[in-house]
Amino acid sequence: MHKVYLNGEMVALSEAKISVMDRGFLFGDGVYEVIPVYSWRPFRLPEHLRRLQRSLDGIRLANPHTDREWTALIDRLVAAVDAEDQQIYLQVTRGADAVRNHVFPKRVVPTVFLKCDPLIPPSQAEVEQGIGAISAADNRWLRCDIKSISLLANCLLRQQAEDAGCIETLLFRDGFLSEASSSNVFVVRDGALLAPPKTHLILPGITYDVVLELATRHGLSHELRDVTEAEVREASEIWICSSTREVRAVVSLDGRSIGSGRPGPVYEKMQRWYQEFKAAATRGS
Repeated sequence: MHKVYLNGEMVALSEAKISVMDRGFLFGDGVYEVIPVYSWRPFRLPEHLRRLQRSLDGIRLANPHTDREWTALIDRLVAAVDAEDQQIYLQVTRGADAVRNHVFPKRVVPTVFLKCDPLIPPSQAEVEQGIGAISAADNRWLRCDIKSISLLANCLLRQQAEDAGCIETLLFRDGFLSEASSSNVFVVRDGALLAPPKTHLILPGITYDVVLELATRHGLSHELRDVTEAEVREASEIWICSSTREVRAVVSLDGRSIGSGRPGPVYEKMQRWYQEFKAAATRGS
């Protein structure tokens, strides 16, 4: 029976319950992380825990655990799942109060929830042929750097892609690229990699950082700056990246081909570099 962690106990998923007065349920007052696991080793765990701390700081919620305690909890969950590759969902809310009140309660215990599932890799066809995307105006709130559980705007934007038979929705705010509904975005122009810098308008992605580290390591020209919508639409390559998707090539945007309509040569290099980096991290080297 699938076990999850909830407030200090390992319980069956079907038996895991929270109060209807939990502020995560009532207000979306909480944050989360999604952490990939390869060969039973959490990938970039220190970086994920640092981002969790930044998100908790952003909503003024004290971290209920030390990094050592989080690591022990995660290792315990990973060991209980019969799959080498997994994804961990970790959520912390402000907890349950006796009354519904927008003001933070003074004395409540945070709700801590962790769940571990097998990680389903992207299909080989998706890797080799690329994916389709659409675009939309970025109508989310102005603190996208907080990994908040309040994701209704993201869900609506992601559903637009699903309705169009695509994988992602690329987002533009005031004529500039921000990110996508559930991933960061890179573009390639004249052989160079471009991406929006980290601001309050995008989530600081763990995979985004890995891509930039690999670009630096292998001498790939790259620049972090505001990227216009025109530059995106005229790019020779577009990529999306996230912890569970890794790096994926976008080969069509709003029904129009990007570049040749196939994953480009710069993407193929990055894909190889990323898989090598992941394999080395899995081995602990």
